[in-house]
Amino acid sequence: MENFLILFGGLLLLSVLFGKISDKYGIPALLIFLSVGMLAGSDGVLGIAFDNKQITQNIGTVALIFILFSGGLDTVLKSIKPVLIDGFILATLGVFITAFVVAAALNFIYGYPLIGTLLVGAVIASTDAAAVFAILRSSGIKLKERINSLLELESGSNDPMAIFLTISVIELISTKNSFSFAAWLYDLIFQFGIGTIFGIAFGLMLPVFLNKLRLGYWGLYPVFSIGFVLMLYAITVKCGGNGFISVYVAGIFANTKDFVHKKNLIGFHDGIAWMMQVVIFVTLGLLVNPSELPNVAFQGFVVALILMFIARPISVFVCLALSKYNFKEKLFISWVGLRGVVPIILATYPFVAGIENSQMMFNIVFFMVLFSVLVQGMSLAKVAKILGVQSDEAKTDIQHASPIFSSQFKKLTISQGSQVIGKSLAELELDEKFLIVLVNRLGEISKPTGAFEFKEKDLLIVLCDDDELYRKTISQKF
Repeated sequence: MENFLILFGGLLLLSVLFGKISDKYGIPALLIFLSVGMLAGSDGVLGIAFDNKQITQNIGTVALIFILFSGGLDTVLKSIKPVLIDGFILATLGVFITAFVVAAALNFIYGYPLIGTLLVGAVIASTDAAAVFAILRSSGIKLKERINSLLELESGSNDPMAIFLTISVIELISTKNSFSFAAWLYDLIFQFGIGTIFGIAFGLMLPVFLNKLRLGYWGLYPVFSIGFVLMLYAITVKCGGNGFISVYVAGIFANTKDFVHKKNLIGFHDGIAWMMQVVIFVTLGLLVNPSELPNVAFQGFVVALILMFIARPISVFVCLALSKYNFKEKLFISWVGLRGVVPIILATYPFVAGIENSQMMFNIVFFMVLFSVLVQGMSLAKVAKILGVQSDEAKTDIQHASPIFSSQFKKLTISQGSQVIGKSLAELELDEKFLIVLVNRLGEISKPTGAFEFKEKDLLIVLCDDDELYRKTISQKF
């Protein structure tokens, strides 16, 4: 047991330390983490023999739950509203188009059965949000807001569609039943509908629970949120919905409300998501045998070229045909189609289902992901500059900042019988333009956080330049 913990802990530490190379040189973190796993695997230095696809799939499922929830929690609903329709079309129809174009191309080139090539297409149809934004951050490139928001929404929400399509194709191959488009479409709408409804409901409930709990230790709030997310996924699946959609949507809607320790909890789930990425990348690295990759290198290369230069551009230009994005912007969005952890996880599904040639498919997908991340990832910053999709830095010039006048600060004393006594700042859900800057309590001055509870005779220093909003807030909240 101790040897295992030393080994596993060491691999995690190495992955994180090597991840600094990603920040410094712009090498995608996915490649670093996978490389650590491959070096530790059966063909690597440590020679660890690991080939349990079922365990890998289970680890991948848990990892995706927290990665998607964290992605939703980091998403600001206001920022994605302008691109909601375009993002939804890309995350749904775009996945189908990508899968079918890849399938048709492989069928035409190699003559493989269409159902088999469709499985390959479904497995590799989703993009990787973590890979895209990690590379953009490390390269210092800031995209135009609408492009950034679209990529954030699409890459964060297209995984459930790829998973659904992959499972559907596997069931079709395994059962050999005749395909009913009506039944398939009903199942799709039902799963995604239930997942969305549960996600919205649970997402709005989470802040309420967190604000009402009044736990004695802040460390219990992350524990509660972990249990909440796991329960949401399981309940949604039990009710026939898509659990991945539910946790992603829940994260988005939870972020629309204020709740105690919000900043800390978002940071905590960011850390959990990173840990899950490291764990699943290292696990997948252990699962693959590098010595087998040269045998599928050519096929993987062909799949990658089809995906990068045919399938992805077709899906983007079709889905955004009626949008306001210009040709260069669509071209850049087409190039930002990096594949990551989800396709490799989905490549383990045929193993568990007993599909023929599963090992070859896994190796092809693995090689294709490595090629995609390396080529597209390393060129992302350069392509962004060439196509001119960076944000206008002039908009952030400090000279345009508005000054704060002393008349905008107001004093407010909590009087006896006020309805805010005993409530936390997060529970009040104040307008973002009504900002409580400082609190003076019996001569001690502090900066209130979401968990701060008001008491009688507290003196508040409020920043609000809208007199009507100030009066309305005082009458309704205090």
